[in-house]
Amino acid sequence: MKEYVEHQVKSKAERFFRSAFKVFFMIIAAIVFLLLFGYGFMLLWNWLMPDIFGLPVLSYWQGVGILVMAKLLFGNFEGKGRKKHRKKSSPRFRDRKNDYCKNDFSKWQFYDEFWKEEGEEAFKDFLERKAVEKE
Repeated sequence: MKEYVEHQVKSKAERFFRSAFKVFFMIIAAIVFLLLFGYGFMLLWNWLMPDIFGLPVLSYWQGVGILVMAKLLFGNFEGKGRKKHRKKSSPRFRDRKNDYCKNDFSKWQFYDEFWKEEGEEAFKDFLERKAVEKE
């Protein structure tokens, strides 16, 4: 029994240290990623913006500040894991939309026949009317 308890304590400690190491590693990786991303942003800015728009050259921390400000203004710091729930349309409205589309497209089955019988003549008449209107 004593060995079982020691094994349980040892496995819990191993799991704790593994998870703590993973968290520590993820934090370090996120910091390194942000630093590299900020540096890349600064390089792109300094390469393009002063020549194209006449804007000033940025330091590293100004570039990181612009990234953070842009994220605050245009993003919301929610990860891709969170899904925004869209309001679903009611079944009655969906059915109406589907009926409209079905009815609308079902009329196209006669288009080729119409064009052969009346379309070309009707189009010629239309062009003649337009020509008379221009004069």
